[in-house]
Amino acid sequence: MKTVLKNAEDKMTKTITHLEEAYSAIRAGRANPAVLDKLTVDYYGTPTPINQVAAVSVTEARTLMIQPWDASICRAIEKAIQTSDIGINPQSDGKVIRMIFPPLTEDRRKDIVKEVSKMAEEAKVAVRSSRRDAIDKIKAMKKSGEITEDDESKGEKKVQDITDKKIKEIDSICEGKQKQVMEI
Repeated sequence: MKTVLKNAEDKMTKTITHLEEAYSAIRAGRANPAVLDKLTVDYYGTPTPINQVAAVSVTEARTLMIQPWDASICRAIEKAIQTSDIGINPQSDGKVIRMIFPPLTEDRRKDIVKEVSKMAEEAKVAVRSSRRDAIDKIKAMKKSGEITEDDESKGEKKVQDITDKKIKEIDSICEGKQKQVMEI
């Protein structure tokens, strides 16, 4: 039964990690290098993440600077950013690319907060699905005689406790991201 509990907790933790990664890519009006994480650039025929071919830094609150180690790929990085769904036009001088993030409007902030809430709700559904799977496995173990009825109820309670803890964690992460989006 310990493996069932461990597997359920691992799945729930992975769900939360995935949610945090998704939140880090959300543009909240500030320059955030994480918006480039999913972008790749063609570097000598190989799709390579931008952060592996250039130094990415935040120079000001709303400015992201990308300094390629090889100046010849500056144009390719610029093109990758333009074709992405980031929605920011990069400015290049041939050596350095700057991305200036415009301040978000109030309506756009509210839309982002709705999206953040929706993502949190999807994560909660995934956590509850992991709970259901774990409880089904525990019931199957009881049915096959591997565990007693007392162990079954203890196991179900432990699964529910883990689920409640993970749901609270998702709520606090969501709340923090919503506050970040609504600032400034």
